[in-house]
Formats: sequence, structure tokens, C-alpha cells
Amino acid sequence: MVRFVFSVEDLARTRFAISPMLELVHSLVALRDPAHAALHVPWLRSLSGRLDGLALEHAVVLLPPRGFTPDFLTPPPSGPLGSIEDDFAALRATSAAQIRDEMRLFASQHPRASETVERWVAHPRREVGRLADLLESYWERAVRPVWPRVRAFLDADIAHRSRRLADGGPAALFADLADGVTWGDRHVDVAVPRHEATIALGGRGLLLMPTAFSAVRPLVIDRAPWQPTLIYPARGIATLWEDAEPAPEGLARLLGATRATVLGDLAAPRSTKEIAERLQISPANASHHLTALRDAGLVTGRREGRAVLYVRTSLGDALVAA
Repeated sequence: MVRFVFSVEDLARTRFAISPMLELVHSLVALRDPAHAALHVPWLRSLSGRLDGLALEHAVVLLPPRGFTPDFLTPPPSGPLGSIEDDFAALRATSAAQIRDEMRLFASQHPRASETVERWVAHPRREVGRLADLLESYWERAVRPVWPRVRAFLDADIAHRSRRLADGGPAALFADLADGVTWGDRHVDVAVPRHEATIALGGRGLLLMPTAFSAVRPLVIDRAPWQPTLIYPARGIATLWEDAEPAPEGLARLLGATRATVLGDLAAPRSTKEIAERLQISPANASHHLTALRDAGLVTGRREGRAVLYVRTSLGDALVAA
């Protein structure tokens, strides 16, 4: 278990962020073992033939199912939304000393990777450059085409969590953040296998990062030089790649069939255009139903660029669940 200890200043400095590199790395985990990534099968099928020629085994070997993964692979973003270009620059700029330190820790938990570790320890600058080139090619082929959808999904999670924090403080925020995360008296406990630590945040705050490609358990980054970080599965991952389904009969009788279907489809963020396409209705009709649901407090909208993304509120979640 890892315990993060908060001061009043830490509570004020706790923030959310989205990391494209984190999603890239976790998508590789799903690609490595599809049996543990059943929620992402539609995306995995879309990759058929697109990754030919990429030696992804050189990256996957650094991502074991359990235990320590080198933190330099996923540098936390400095702002609320990191860019993949900044992430690759940070990866390439990792110091040789940090690479060697983290790879030795990696070796202590994964002795079968000794050949890989020896190569990284002997030539850290060469290896990190090769890895960055490999991951850039993978990003372009596998992740960039779906990034707008993934980013919108993560944005909606952050909007929901921010409302929870505003309405009920940290106790409400952490109450349902993820299985294995609990809030105590000014501390957060995170169930992390094979790792025990107590981290006084010391005014740095805690960085909270939702992830779409990991639905298994929360993860932490608690080693220097990174800001202490808690990575958690975003809510509603099962809906990320789904097409719209008919609304439950009881909900349809209450709201009307189309409006109920719109509400049921908003566990993940959707734009008016996307709702119209998924439900095969006109954009004007979709907008009419979204406005009615928003006015009733069942959905909320958030502008992203030229589009407004809608997602269910807690009240909307409760109504659909009931």
C-alpha cells in the first residue's frame, strides 16, 4: 500500500491532467495481452496489418504485468493536457543517471529481463532514443487516429471528478475514484501490489490522471523527480468503443424512446453530431433532446474547441441505473 499524506496546501495544489504518453504506454499493455483488454477489442481489431514492421517487443519488455515499470516512460504532464510532442521530448531528455537508477530497480523485480537491463545501463542515451523513435511510429499508426475520442472520454471523467470535488471535497472525490483507493484523515491510501511507502506530499499536491486503456487497478508514481501521481481507470471505460443501444423499457416510458436512448448513450462524452450519427437522427433533433436533458440536470455540456461534449451527471447516472 502507498499512502499519500496531505497538508492544507497539498489539497489546494491537487490537480488533474491528461497524459497522451500514458495512454500510449497502457495501450501497448492491452495490445500485448488482449485477454486482459476485452473492453478494447474493437480498437485492437482496427489495428490489423497497421503495425507490421514495428519491433514493439523492445517496448513491451519494459511493461511487465506486475511490479515496477520505469517511471521515465510516462513523464507526467506539466499542464492539464500534455501534448505527445512534449512527452516525447521529455522521454528523450531523461538523464542517463535516472535511466540507470530506474532500470536497476526494474532488474531487482524482474530478473528475467537482465539482458534488456544490461543494454539500457550500458547505453542509456542510445536506448532511450531508439525507444522514442519506436513509440512515435506506434503512436502515428495506432493511437493518433483514435486520440480525439479517447481525449474527449478523459475530459468528461475529469469534469465529473471536478464536480465531485467541488460538491463534497476530497472525501467525495476519492470515495469512488477507483477500487483500492480510500480517503482517510488527510491521507489517501492506494492498494499497490508489492510496494509499501508513505509519501508526505510536502506542498507539491497530488497529480490525478485518468486513463482509458487501463481498467485493472490504480497505479502510482512516487519516486523523484516526478510529482507524486495517482493514475486511475476513467469511469465508464466499457462504453468507450460501444455503439448506442436501445434504452431500457422503463426509462423509455418515462422520457420517451429517443430521449432515453440519448441519456443512456452518454456514459461516455458525445458531441451533438456524434449522438445524431449514432442514433441516426438529425443534428437538430439530437440538440433538442440534449437541451431538454441538460435543463433537467441529467447531462452536462463542456465546450472542447468548436464542439460541445455532453455526458451524464450523477443524477443521470442514477436514473439510468434505476
